[in-house]
Amino acid sequence: MFVLRNVGKLLFGSSNQESMVELPQGQLYLVRPLSPKGYSELLFKDSSARIRRTAQDFQYQLVVQRVYEEGEAELLAEEEGEDAEADAESFAVERDEKTFLLDEALHFRIEKREGSEFVLAWRDLSGDAGDVYEFVCDRSITAAQVDRFELVAKQCQYERKYRKPHTTASDEDLFQFEFVGQPIPQASPIHSPVLTRSIESSDSMFSNKHAANSGAKREKIPELQITDEPEPEREATPVKKGKERSLLPPKVSAHPEATELLAAEIAELHFFDFPSGAFVLQDSTVTATVTEVGTWQYWLQIRSAGKDWLGIPIVSDMNPIFNFEFLSFIFNQFAEDGSAYSWLLRFKDTATLERFQEGLLQALWEQLNETKWSKIKDKERDYVADAFNDLAMEEYDRPEDIEEEEEEEEEREDDRAPSEHYDSDEEEDDREFEPKDGEVNKQLAVGYKHDRSFVVRGSKIGVFKHTPNNHLEFSTNISKVQTPGGELFSPKKVMLHNEDRNLILQKDSDPNSLYRMDLEYGKVVDEWKIHEDIPVVTFAPENKFAQMTHEPTFLGISHNALYRVDPRLSGSKLVDAQLKQYASKNDFSAIATTEKGYIAVASNKGDVRLFDRLGINAKTHIPALGEAIIGLDVSADGRWILATCKTYLLLVDALQKSGKNEGKLGFEKPFAADSKPQPRRLGLTPEHVAQFAYETGKGVDFTPAKFNTGEGLEETSIITATGPYIIEWSLKKVLGGKKAPYMIKRYTDDVKADDFKFGSDKNVIVALPHEVNMVDRARLKKPTRESIAGDFGIGARRGSGRINQRESGRYKLGKDDVVKTAY
Repeated sequence: MFVLRNVGKLLFGSSNQESMVELPQGQLYLVRPLSPKGYSELLFKDSSARIRRTAQDFQYQLVVQRVYEEGEAELLAEEEGEDAEADAESFAVERDEKTFLLDEALHFRIEKREGSEFVLAWRDLSGDAGDVYEFVCDRSITAAQVDRFELVAKQCQYERKYRKPHTTASDEDLFQFEFVGQPIPQASPIHSPVLTRSIESSDSMFSNKHAANSGAKREKIPELQITDEPEPEREATPVKKGKERSLLPPKVSAHPEATELLAAEIAELHFFDFPSGAFVLQDSTVTATVTEVGTWQYWLQIRSAGKDWLGIPIVSDMNPIFNFEFLSFIFNQFAEDGSAYSWLLRFKDTATLERFQEGLLQALWEQLNETKWSKIKDKERDYVADAFNDLAMEEYDRPEDIEEEEEEEEEREDDRAPSEHYDSDEEEDDREFEPKDGEVNKQLAVGYKHDRSFVVRGSKIGVFKHTPNNHLEFSTNISKVQTPGGELFSPKKVMLHNEDRNLILQKDSDPNSLYRMDLEYGKVVDEWKIHEDIPVVTFAPENKFAQMTHEPTFLGISHNALYRVDPRLSGSKLVDAQLKQYASKNDFSAIATTEKGYIAVASNKGDVRLFDRLGINAKTHIPALGEAIIGLDVSADGRWILATCKTYLLLVDALQKSGKNEGKLGFEKPFAADSKPQPRRLGLTPEHVAQFAYETGKGVDFTPAKFNTGEGLEETSIITATGPYIIEWSLKKVLGGKKAPYMIKRYTDDVKADDFKFGSDKNVIVALPHEVNMVDRARLKKPTRESIAGDFGIGARRGSGRINQRESGRYKLGKDDVVKTAY
């Protein structure tokens, strides 16, 4: 840290304006306890306070200067456009320094707070009544330093008042400058009136009806604000879609009896208000307690002296987020009718938030894992805490300034010849036609070698061609998926193989076999018996791009085994020499491979194992957060691991940054005992979860997330879906610590499967229950109240259940398509 020392010389230009005494580190606040402008404003997050001489005798200044990291000052100057040196110096003085003539009118005083924290305070003579400046000393500042500073301040005030050296003053003379009996108001960030997360939004997720009728101009407001203004009384507004849900906090249910207290802390309580898009202060002093109430059951209760505010079980659906920048904990509450609400607790300091976090994460982890928190290692506890913190991932090689990606692009013309199902003048009964077979689309396989996508619908498979202008064009359908013996079945899982010429299928009722479909003939030609005693939970290619080659083998997992499958073997196709079987049941659930063939295996327990090859122990074991992993993907180079849980995604950096294995991946070498992989928990913000639930009546339930992929293509995006929303995370924004770094698009129906087009991060293929769609990423929008509510046009709002079919290359499955036999 360093201070811009030349500012005083710019002002006074004399050699005798040296610093007499200094407190090198602290924060400067302007506190307005009686003002409508807001309670507390943090002026300098890092600063120093000192007393210096002026060019005039017996005149001294109290100076607070901003402190910069090396190079930060120059960067700020560049951003502000200060290209002329004189302008830059003048700007620096105004921006980086506060000076005050040291006079008794300031009522300069010092107070010691709890935890050995010292606070310097003095009046703001140009402000409103009661306004004070406060310099909150860093905890590294000693009592001796503060005492010395206070003594020099008194001596300087004496010299100004009496125009003579302080050496003539007695202790009684100096005592008159000790302004006792004047308490210093709290200047903690907990009292800041408005804190804004960087989520842009328009003003309402409701109908434009009232604004249109009144002719009022609609203005943009921040989506997530924390405000000290009390919530106004109003009637609860129902959701648009028939089933009414209140916008007001739900009534408190009875609390179970506590058997053990894990945490109890004082905080402010805020409630997310849908119409204003802000967290509204409900109570300035509440007690938040975390307790054990049964076997692996835990409870969060929030109450104040006058009211019982909240009581909910601690489960993963509460979507806990800890934000240490704002000293906040944000979470969701779900009512019995499916309504979701978002709450925020704000604590007085970091230590208080850390104590509460420890108790809540212990409860959540024990509830999910049914294991005592005390039995896991400190390193694993730190890993869990890091995953739930709202922080940027460290040491990622990225530009200093994370440029905003182009999020709104001009809609592209659809130059495809429309079919009858794209006709805007089609008959109502045709437009609302849906297949009568009772089946829905449920599986999607995207071709790597050839521009085809395959959609599974019951015992049928639809084949769609990717056109050069990024649309889907129906190609053909495979109307009967049946075993070589003629038994019809609905594939549980599919995977393209052998240059996209084959489709490997799994039958739900026969977990010990797989089937090979020859796509040239459109029929199943082989049944592969894997092993009599080892079932197939799921399977994956030999390496990330193996389906583009003639590679015959692939990988499979059971609940406690990892193995290679070789269809060329006679009899059982499992390669015994390349089987890694565990004595205990690890409950494996997902598998993925890198370009080099490194293997990642995840489990329903929530942990991930990294292997460099088959038949050996894992090189790295990534601890479980507790929620089951339902999907797994890895970047081609093995750096990034992407696990999907029901309510969040987990992005893990597998690159080692220190120790003897620095520069190696966790696939290649184990992490050192004092090191660990760095996780990032990707979830919707709690307020967006509440808005999603408000619109759909459902909680979050992600589809398996995937990176965009392609040979020689860097991963830049992540795609997944929940309910009727597809969600795309920008990897660059995630790693840079951006808030809500995702874009969304809402459909009228739930998304069943989704994936990027191979070789692109611009186009996403989406399977809806009765439609298949290739959507341009430019059509995804920021998660505002309007985009969450959906913009379906008049027809959809009236209940047609359809979006404009020209949009984004969507293909409506028609009578002659995949569902042909249903008619």
